[in-house]
Amino acid sequence: MRRPVVGIIGNAHLVGDQYTVQGVGLMNLDAVGVVTDAVPIIIPALPSIGSIEEIVSICDGFVFTGGRPNVHPKHYGEEATEAHGQFDLDRDALTLPLIRECVAKSIPILGICRGFQEFNVAFGGTLHPEIRDLPGRMNHRMPPDGTIEEKFEHRHTVALTPDGKFAQIFGSDEILVNSLHGQGICIPGERVFVDGRAQDNTPEAIYIEGAEGFAIAVQWHPEWNAAHDEVSRPLFKAFGAALRDR
Repeated sequence: MRRPVVGIIGNAHLVGDQYTVQGVGLMNLDAVGVVTDAVPIIIPALPSIGSIEEIVSICDGFVFTGGRPNVHPKHYGEEATEAHGQFDLDRDALTLPLIRECVAKSIPILGICRGFQEFNVAFGGTLHPEIRDLPGRMNHRMPPDGTIEEKFEHRHTVALTPDGKFAQIFGSDEILVNSLHGQGICIPGERVFVDGRAQDNTPEAIYIEGAEGFAIAVQWHPEWNAAHDEVSRPLFKAFGAALRDR
């Protein structure tokens, strides 16, 4: 029996200040290939590569990765400001309709960091441009210094809805996660259920209500150390089970 094929959404990068590429971090490929036990393929974040229908016909599921550029605020009815940071309009044009199409067709999808925010915007939600500027919130951004291990180390807890979707996946109502994001959910979109929050009330785990397929997203980065972390591993295992069930 063939393994499921999972499309991992890429990001634009500039090599040598001149050469533009589309890439995916090895930790995303490893998490899908090893823990989910699926065949990962890179989906360029370019709407010109093909129609949404063509893309979903190739893959059994998708991972919407993190990325440095943010979702453009025009997609949730706001003007862009300096606080919103950089944008990738090509990725917006691909991912937002792709998320909606996957939910409509019960195709398993997992959102990570920017992908988490894309889930919310795809269903009409809004984003805060900078979480750390809100009263009572902590700094969720990646530490500017230190090794890669230090940047991805666990930084805060997430309280999950008792007996909710995420609590069932992790077998616990509280988990410990890393934190490497600046933006976050302001108003949840229609059908977006917030199933887990950091101790400062920042949404960290969501799912799409009424979705017949696996449609969940997290604000942290579970792809880091996915094969060994006690939170990351069951998340990617659950994603793999959903792929096989479908």
